[in-house]
Amino acid sequence: MSEIDWNVLHNAAIAAMKNAYAPYSKFPVGVAALVSDGRIVSGCNVENASYGLGLCAECGLVSNLIATGGGRLIAITCVDGQGNFLAPCGRCRQLLFEHGGSHALLMTDDGPQTMAHMLPWAFGPDDLDRNER
Repeated sequence: MSEIDWNVLHNAAIAAMKNAYAPYSKFPVGVAALVSDGRIVSGCNVENASYGLGLCAECGLVSNLIATGGGRLIAITCVDGQGNFLAPCGRCRQLLFEHGGSHALLMTDDGPQTMAHMLPWAFGPDDLDRNER
């Protein structure tokens, strides 16, 4: 795996954000990630008139990841409508953790942070067999 080009990820997240469908909140979000095989996947939020059915950008990113062959998320950048770094909501942190693990990096205003830092005491696939151990 080559070094992470955070500028490329930032630009890809901004490009995805520009495709967001956010007529209700007026809060477009874009996200892009480097995958373990070198691909870059992205997603944007898609709102719905029935507010609770809206999809976060990270949902689109994970769908894109799986639809294009899977793999593990290595580095992730999420942006708001002005291109500023944005911390994903708790639900989306869980999605990113599931597909990137505790060592996946998320760009923040303070620099890259691990998912373990962003979602301490995360519940993941390894926890599912606890009762069988």
